[in-house]
Amino acid sequence: MSVKPRWKNRPEGSNWGDFGPEDQIGRLNLLTPERRRAAAAEIRTGQSFCLSLPLDYPGGTAINASRHPPRLGPVMDNGRPNMNFPYSCNNPRHLDVLCDDQVLLTLQYSTQWDSLAHIGQEFDADGDGEAEIVFYNGFRANEDIAGPLDHKSGLPTGQESGAHVLGVEHMAESAVQGRGVMIDLKQHFGTDRRFVTYDDLMRVLEADDIDVEAGDIVCFRTGFDEMLLSMERQPDARRLRSHFAAIDGRDKGIQRWIEETGLVALAADNIAVEQTPARDADETRFTALPLHEHCLFKLGIYLGEFWLMSPLADWLRANNRSRFFLTAPPLRLPGAVGSPVTPVATV
Repeated sequence: MSVKPRWKNRPEGSNWGDFGPEDQIGRLNLLTPERRRAAAAEIRTGQSFCLSLPLDYPGGTAINASRHPPRLGPVMDNGRPNMNFPYSCNNPRHLDVLCDDQVLLTLQYSTQWDSLAHIGQEFDADGDGEAEIVFYNGFRANEDIAGPLDHKSGLPTGQESGAHVLGVEHMAESAVQGRGVMIDLKQHFGTDRRFVTYDDLMRVLEADDIDVEAGDIVCFRTGFDEMLLSMERQPDARRLRSHFAAIDGRDKGIQRWIEETGLVALAADNIAVEQTPARDADETRFTALPLHEHCLFKLGIYLGEFWLMSPLADWLRANNRSRFFLTAPPLRLPGAVGSPVTPVATV
């Protein structure tokens, strides 16, 4: 345990310290064994749905120029590729044939979780009038989340990149199994671009008789996944970004609802869960990604992006349901700030 708190100021509306000064999993603390047992009761038919896109979607770099598709290839052994490799090349008595591959993978290219180390902020955590780069629960850049470059000075730090705290492995260790709740925005708003406000959201919840409780993982279907898949790895970024309803991350009512429900994660079929670019703010300095700030930075709530929601959402609506059992652990990769995920919904 730390001898002293790592912050004097905590952001307004945050829960820093509420789960302890060294907490690294945030609101996943609310996903208790009792809530997992309750979630398991949502399994009635045993039918399951894969909520992951193929990990080579969206395709290319049109949606995000810095994130590249996976590069898959064979493991090399003494200059030979281990793909359809007959053991008889080494020992004529052996019958085995080996296939063994490797991948260079941008961890947040396709269906993914954002860890709590994904988004920080310049914030005066020390109360001295100077902003530091800090992350959830006051963990510090270059001390706790390391990078090779100090972007303020432009000088190398001499460190290897990685999250020494808040890495995605802590999320993986918690297993991430609980009750999923589907909110079908496409059903109510079609595929036109729209900032979904608190009032909009409340009308949807009332119309579909949806309750969100502490420990739930809330999923949004917008229809983005269907259009993306139809583009067959050649995404039209302009068209994708000019369609679909998504949460207005700057809406204070939405932020209060997220805080008060006790939900532990939000996931969506779109690029960022929230609508991007966000609405303009009145402040001189402000966050570009208000839902990311509110969830990852302030409350320790995880965000899942590029999930395949539509087949499950259609099934749930046809069967007059909104809840399901969800299993969605990320890769247990120490130090990573995000991870691919293959979520499985069981109904």
